[in-house]
Amino acid sequence: MTSRAHSARPITPPATIGMLGGGQLGRMTALAARSLGYGVHVLDPDANCSASPVADRVVAARFDDVDAARDLASHCSVVTLEIEQIATEVLDAVSAYAPARPGAAVIGVIQDRIRQKSWLSHNGFPVGPFRVVHSVDDIRATLASFRRTFVKSSRGGFDGRGQALVSQAGEVDHAWKVVGSHAAVAEQALDLAAEISVMVARRPGGESAVYPIALNHHERHALSWSAMPAPVPKEIGDRAAALGLEIAAKLDVVGLLGIEMFLLASGELLVNELAPRPHNSFHASERACVTSQFEQLVRAVCDLPLGDTGILRPAAIVNLFGDIWHGAEPPRFEGALEIPGARLHLYGKGEPRPARKMGHVSAVGETAMKALEAARSSAARVGAITEPPPVTLGAFGVT
Repeated sequence: MTSRAHSARPITPPATIGMLGGGQLGRMTALAARSLGYGVHVLDPDANCSASPVADRVVAARFDDVDAARDLASHCSVVTLEIEQIATEVLDAVSAYAPARPGAAVIGVIQDRIRQKSWLSHNGFPVGPFRVVHSVDDIRATLASFRRTFVKSSRGGFDGRGQALVSQAGEVDHAWKVVGSHAAVAEQALDLAAEISVMVARRPGGESAVYPIALNHHERHALSWSAMPAPVPKEIGDRAAALGLEIAAKLDVVGLLGIEMFLLASGELLVNELAPRPHNSFHASERACVTSQFEQLVRAVCDLPLGDTGILRPAAIVNLFGDIWHGAEPPRFEGALEIPGARLHLYGKGEPRPARKMGHVSAVGETAMKALEAARSSAARVGAITEPPPVTLGAFGVT
């Protein structure tokens, strides 16, 4: 941990925490907050959002509704978020009533991919080759240089939505429609050794804590599984952690900052994307670490001492998507619990659409890969379609 003196007063129980966004991240953060003795109010467009059963109050409103945000904040001692697509005007309005952590300046950088990539590059952080594109002609020109290109919408879009992989000229028009025919980011597709992520927690005065690195695997552009601690050499893990701490400090984040990174075969680390909130790849922290990412968010925004991020036992998660609700048989949830050390986590969402994250299973093991094996076995018994065997990092002498 690093620290510097600050004068902010801690926000202690039974104060009320406001949450902008009531999805699964808000739900799990609310559960952690309630365990610590806090009240929780949530703003979300859906009155029956995932967090609603564990919140004291839900304000049903859009994420750009300034009046509704004022209403929320007027009943709270601090306001945080679980989704970055919050209008910066809302965060400014919140700040008149309670601290908004993170604030509008941070969200303004992160919620727009063009601005985020440009900010990272301008501040000297390592990113892969990219260009800003404004038309199909721009994509064609980029494709000529990059050969294979990921085109991503500048705003919104996650879990594979709002992005397309282009490898030939005939795919350009479709890609432009996918990103909404607006300015977008075109990134060179890279040959990766692994995808990893870093999670940093930071208090108002700058005290920071970083979690052990997570190893991730994506299917259909959405996270399929994650395991921690990532089985990468210590030197790579240390560099990734240091890079995450540096980015969080430069942004002056208060709360959590998840940083997705690419690990190349050369050992080079590149920053992919930033998330100023809990992150899917650190759900395993509930099982693996002394302090989960959700409790850590509460501690950070309430200016409490940060929790220990050490590993108690390696753990892994496998996401459960809505596809398994559409199979020949209903999900067999009891099957998930037949695997020793496995747990089932459902998000309380309504419609189980294909590719929609409905929950996850978690498991612990002697190593991260053994935990992953158990988690995948648990998911398979629910009925989830499992992908090929996990990647190996043979280039680094690790499997």
